[in-house]
Amino acid sequence: MTDDNAAALSGAREAMDGFMAAFNARDAEALRTRWFHFPHVRFHSGKVTVMQRPEDYHNLVWNDRGSTDAWARSEWDYVEPIDAGPEKVHFRVQFSRYRTDGSKIGSYRSLYIVTHIDGRWAIQGRSSWAA
Repeated sequence: MTDDNAAALSGAREAMDGFMAAFNARDAEALRTRWFHFPHVRFHSGKVTVMQRPEDYHNLVWNDRGSTDAWARSEWDYVEPIDAGPEKVHFRVQFSRYRTDGSKIGSYRSLYIVTHIDGRWAIQGRSSWAA
């Protein structure tokens, strides 16, 4: 691995962990301004959602309805880099969602694409089996 790729992996992984911390804190502003790049693309539930601008971001998990009823937190089960370059890293991940009582809602395999734009690593694309 080159030094550029090692630095990319470090920066991209920081973005993944920052995202998860902000997500669990229900901090939409941090997601919009620090941990996501826009346009931001999400493949989910048989559709593709393209959020062109930060204000387009919305989150259904925080609504506490349907399959995410009583959601309290999520955590990475694993975060594995599958390809890396100086400006982009692809991660194969699995995350789990948990209810307030600690029981697991479910685990979801996903692909996250983290990019380096304007000196900042942030997530720009996600494809997951989660709703």
